[in-house]
Amino acid sequence: MTRNEVFDYARDTFGVEPDFPFDMDFVSAVLRHPDNKKWFALLMRIPACRLGYESADEIDIINLKCDPLLIDSLVENDEGFHRAYHMNKRQWLTVELKENFADDDLKYLIGLSYKLTNRK
Repeated sequence: MTRNEVFDYARDTFGVEPDFPFDMDFVSAVLRHPDNKKWFALLMRIPACRLGYESADEIDIINLKCDPLLIDSLVENDEGFHRAYHMNKRQWLTVELKENFADDDLKYLIGLSYKLTNRK
């Protein structure tokens, strides 16, 4: 999925619009619960070298809250998954937004993050 496809999915599924809370940064966006304003996703464009790649090319990522056991499994077994960049590495997962990543898998992870960050 692309950034815009994630935004469309969030709008259609959860009724939320992207929020751009960082001064002078019109690329990084958060998706928040409408009622409690908690983040359930953070989308950023970062240099690939920040995820351990040799390239300085910029890539789009999404950070999602996730079950720690699932994070361990995804990071160890699948390309494009990383312990969260710029967030709690035990409870958040970074996913590279790539065209070849299954949309349904990303939608599942977004939904899981939405549930995990909702009021208990």
